[in-house]
Amino acid sequence: MKLSLTKVVNGCRLGKIKNLGKTGDRTMDVPGCLLYTKTGSAPHLTPHTLHNIHKVPAMAQLTLSSLAEHHEVLAEYKEGVGKFIGMPESLLYCSLHDPVSPCPAGYVTNKSVSVWGVGGRVEMTVSKFMAIQQALQPDWFQCLSDGEASCAEATSIKRARKSVDRSLLFLDNCLRLQEESEALQRSTIIGVIEGGDVMEERLRSARETAKRPVGGFLLDGFQGDPMTLETRLHLLSSVTAELPEDKPRYQGDFEPLVRGCSCYCCQNHTRAYIHHLLVTNELLAGVLLMMHNFEHYFGFFHSIREALKNDRLAQLKELIRRQAS
Repeated sequence: MKLSLTKVVNGCRLGKIKNLGKTGDRTMDVPGCLLYTKTGSAPHLTPHTLHNIHKVPAMAQLTLSSLAEHHEVLAEYKEGVGKFIGMPESLLYCSLHDPVSPCPAGYVTNKSVSVWGVGGRVEMTVSKFMAIQQALQPDWFQCLSDGEASCAEATSIKRARKSVDRSLLFLDNCLRLQEESEALQRSTIIGVIEGGDVMEERLRSARETAKRPVGGFLLDGFQGDPMTLETRLHLLSSVTAELPEDKPRYQGDFEPLVRGCSCYCCQNHTRAYIHHLLVTNELLAGVLLMMHNFEHYFGFFHSIREALKNDRLAQLKELIRRQAS
């Protein structure tokens, strides 16, 4: 894996991550996003429908919480989750939790982390976690970590320190088991930076994780609203400085959802039709809306890359501010 930068604008990096995938011939644009999936499928969309969306990211996000209950089937299958879900050509990243589903607190110990699937709580020891990763065979996977302190509105120093200690212990044990696993030799562990809103612990987590042979870093706890914007920005700038730079009303409206949108939904259907589908609880409503939303989400990151390339990031930020006001 190699990061190739084209330009850096006010700390924002434009470029590509190269030499990805099992064969090392895939690339990924940065800044970028991941294709969100549930149990290996984009919500509401078939693979055929997904192909009608432009600028789909090269990497799909799998969530351990949605796959953990099926790992025995995947272990028996032996060819990895990519081929199993019909995405053999996609780059795959396995995250610990589903980013859109909140997790109950209080289920992390020194030996395990809990994830929540359809059947409820699934306790993850390091050995079980790595056995599941061996069955999945993702390109990247988020290491086991204690992220509860990072999701709290106010974190005590003691709790933040414990989250960092646990996460580093989990990381060391996962790296050891990866070395012993032939199936995971071509998979990359992503180290997790924890510590809540305690600057000292965030920096310790970053420095110690950077000493380990991880392929990249995940800054946990900045999603949602657990801290003020000022605190978040201060933590982000301080933590990233410690990390190595070489390591991502419509019932009678016959207009499209967004005038000028090139997505399949807007090119072929109207707001009135979408309204009808929603009122009648048709499954097609979710399919068309997901296609439209993905098109704009992926296009947003494309616009960021183009703005960086053409030295127009400030203008793009101002445009977004005006649209949001």
